Amino acid sequence: QVQLVESGGGLVQAGGSLRLSCIASGSAFNVMGWYRQAPGKQRELVAIVTSGGITNYGDSVKGRFTISRDNAENSVSLQMNSLKSEDTAVYYCYVGSSKQGVEVWGQGTLVTVSS
Repeated sequence: QVQLVESGGGLVQAGGSLRLSCIASGSAFNVMGWYRQAPGKQRELVAIVTSGGITNYGDSVKGRFTISRDNAENSVSLQMNSLKSEDTAVYYCYVGSSKQGVEVWGQGTLVTVSS
């Protein structure tokens, strides 16, 4: 069974930065990334990256967030800059393997941006 270890969530002032990391045990995944869910809202895409380095960002975070992956470590990181109060949400790590037919979600880590 895949295990995801998330880290980096916490409290930050508006305009500040945080870095989220997610390490997946064992398996290799062709897509890794982050989604988020704020109170009263649907879960939405933050950013994903494929094993080939192709990225996709949610419109609200383009230009502020950067996603990257370390295939050797089997991890994915999200550098979040210029944070806004609207970024406050629970952030969920996501990993998927179309070859193995596996999708796994992390338990979530809370990011709170004060204004």
